[in-house]
Amino acid sequence: MIVSMIQIVFEIPDIGSLKEKRRIVLSVKEKMRNRFHISAAEVDLQDSISFAHIGGALVSNSRVFGESVLHKAFAMIEKDVPVRIQDMKIHSEEF
Repeated sequence: MIVSMIQIVFEIPDIGSLKEKRRIVLSVKEKMRNRFHISAAEVDLQDSISFAHIGGALVSNSRVFGESVLHKAFAMIEKDVPVRIQDMKIHSEEF
């Protein structure tokens, strides 16, 4: 069993409240779940208004497949979500 994981830290420009931030973060998590079947959660920076840290994971039988799905999800975020990516890491582990 291979678990592929992604961590993304991004800045959300031009927002004024945690409510607006949470709306954007929820949208990102739902897109990751619905389009790519990735389990996702906000894992840090919950109290920051302009930054978010999202983690996601996908279980499969192939490291190549899992990481390619995560790269596609990241490309979707870059293209469709109005955020500035600060950091992104993809990693897989075999269990």
